[in-house]
Amino acid sequence: MKKLMATHGLKSFFTFLTICFLQIDSWAQDSTSSSSTSTKTTTTTTSTWFTEPWVWVVGGIVLLIIIVALTRGNSSSTTERTTVVRENNSDRVV
Repeated sequence: MKKLMATHGLKSFFTFLTICFLQIDSWAQDSTSSSSTSTKTTTTTTSTWFTEPWVWVVGGIVLLIIIVALTRGNSSSTTERTTVVRENNSDRVV
């Protein structure tokens, strides 16, 4: 029973500390002073590789080549397959 109470006490203490830190953090963000600040914003535009149209064209061509190669298979092979059935007549009774 003492172990249960000790665990409960530790949980309560850590919960109290967490709430205190959250309160301090929210108070630190509250600004009541009337100071003026100037902000300079610079924007740079970068294009990513997948927004370029040539990437999509090259990707489509490569995909088309792969699909054609897979569906074509090994059609250049001229091997014929023949099934041979062997009959054993020695088991017949005459």
